[in-house]
Amino acid sequence: MENEVRSSQQETLVVDKKKEMMKDVTRTTPEMIEAHGYPAEIHSVTTKDKYILELHRIPHGRKNRGLSKELRPVAYLQHCFLCSSSDWIMNTPDKALGFILADAGYDVWMGNVRGNTYSRKHEIFSPADSRFWQFSWSEMGKYDVPASIDYVLNHTRQEQLYYVGFSMGTTVFFTMMNFHPEYNDKIIGMVALAPVAYMTHVKGALGAMMPYSSTVKALMDLAGIHEVFSSGHLFDMFVSSVCSSTEITAPLCHNILFALTGPDPNHLNPEFLPVILAHTPAGTSLRTLLHFLQIGKADRFQDYDFGLFGNLRRYRQTSPPAFNLTKVTAPVAAFYSENDWLAPPADVQRTVSELGNVVIRHRVTDVHFSHLDFLWARDPVGLVYKKVMKCLTFFKRLTRP
Repeated sequence: MENEVRSSQQETLVVDKKKEMMKDVTRTTPEMIEAHGYPAEIHSVTTKDKYILELHRIPHGRKNRGLSKELRPVAYLQHCFLCSSSDWIMNTPDKALGFILADAGYDVWMGNVRGNTYSRKHEIFSPADSRFWQFSWSEMGKYDVPASIDYVLNHTRQEQLYYVGFSMGTTVFFTMMNFHPEYNDKIIGMVALAPVAYMTHVKGALGAMMPYSSTVKALMDLAGIHEVFSSGHLFDMFVSSVCSSTEITAPLCHNILFALTGPDPNHLNPEFLPVILAHTPAGTSLRTLLHFLQIGKADRFQDYDFGLFGNLRRYRQTSPPAFNLTKVTAPVAAFYSENDWLAPPADVQRTVSELGNVVIRHRVTDVHFSHLDFLWARDPVGLVYKKVMKCLTFFKRLTRP
């Protein structure tokens, strides 16, 4: 009888836990942070080209709120393609990097680039205006990331910060350093999770689209489509029901993700899938997607290709200028995995070989570890995050006189 009571109580706890987790489907990033018992702040920053971005902050952990803010190191986290600040907290607090860093004593800031769920404002244009969407990740690197870093450093009264980027979060960092190499001095160290500069060996749906980037653009232009992969409340609710781990349709949701990023039935936590898909994709411009397709087709890390005449007008040359990875002189720790379709080892190795100051290269030991596992694996701590924390400590030692 006692065993039956204990079993019933455990089942009730599991059900309550799932119910609480499913509330994250409709919560914003700050609301999810607060639901886990952490403080959350919302900040706005305006770029030089008038986009208004929303930053989310976890100023301290659940147990270290008494630490002096002046002594708290700043960690800035930048999300991937079609993602948002929610990337860093959509797991249990002991497995989500945003919470892990806050509990370790860091002042955690999470950026949101133009066009995603939280950064859909401009001083002149609205998202209904096609002119709002005339950007790619080149503008994110040129304007968004520098503006965000400057805001964070000014607000915290610090001169440097730690930068952690995942996938496109690394692309925009490399791009920023081409336009603004002086920002190397503002970075204590950069952690590059699944770094993306070259995309020659990309597999899956994105790789299949690369030869047809011009066709994709022509069809989208004809249809008047400038924004891609945005979601809304109805989509979120639909996903939460269809992709629940208890539904027979859940494997379909898994397979959609695997088709894009690489198969991994072992690591991705199925219970979090409805939450993940409710917040991702977070929307972006068509031009951002096309830019990735272009660099894969061109086998070159370069600015956006406007075509022959467009390039002449924009760059005064027939082809877009290449980005120079040697301009990244801040210390970089690069993490990659064998089963990553979007940041394949061959492309990562090429990127790493050209960066100006790579101090650590780490290949995830599990051969099944794929792209999204860097954020949402069952055990990202043992495979990646413990090493990330050690890298941050190593960066700190590098800065000492």
